[in-house]
Amino acid sequence: MAHPQLWLLRHGATEWAVNGRHTGRTDLPLLPQGEEEARRLAPLLAQQQFTRVLTSPLQRARRTCELAGLGGLAELEPRLLEWDYGDYEGITTAEIRRSVPDWTVFSHPCPGGETLLQVQSRCEALIAELLDLEGAVALFAHGHLLRCLAGCWLGLGAQGGALLTLATGSYCVLGFEREQRVIQHWNAPVCRP
Repeated sequence: MAHPQLWLLRHGATEWAVNGRHTGRTDLPLLPQGEEEARRLAPLLAQQQFTRVLTSPLQRARRTCELAGLGGLAELEPRLLEWDYGDYEGITTAEIRRSVPDWTVFSHPCPGGETLLQVQSRCEALIAELLDLEGAVALFAHGHLLRCLAGCWLGLGAQGGALLTLATGSYCVLGFEREQRVIQHWNAPVCRP
C-alpha cells in the first residue's frame, strides 16, 4: 500500500515572527526577508511532484506558496490556519509570563482563543483525509500549527509539537518507514543560492 508524504512548509518571516509576537489570525504580509526565504524553497520544490498543494488562507502562507512556485496548484485549507491565540494575539511569551509564569501555548490556555484539543482536532481531521492520498502533499502554514500537526502525525497529539522547533522559511517532511509514521526531515533550511 502506498502512503502519502507530507511536506510541511512554514511561511517566510513577518514583522511579528521576527519580534517573537504571537501571530495567529492577524493577516500580516511577508517581510522582504520572508519573501527571499520563500523564493529559496522554489528550486527544491521544483524537483518534487505534488499530488496536492494546500495552503492556509492567510496571506503570509499563500504568498510563500506563490513565491515557492506552487501558487498555481494551491487550494485554500482552513484547517491550516494558525492557532487562534485569542487575548494573547500580538504579544510575546515574555509579556504573557509576567502574569502567567511558565506559560507556553502547549501547556496553558489562550483566553478567548483555541484550546490545545481544538487545534489537535483540526490536525487529526486533516491527517485522516491526507492518509487516503498517495504521493507528496505540500502544506504551507504556520509554526505552531505545523508543530502540532507533526506531533499528531507521530501519535503524540498536538502536545508533541512542544518538542519541535520550526524556523520561518524552513521545510519538513513527514512520511513512513515501512508502516510506521516518521519524520524524514525536520526544520531543514534551504541554502542560499
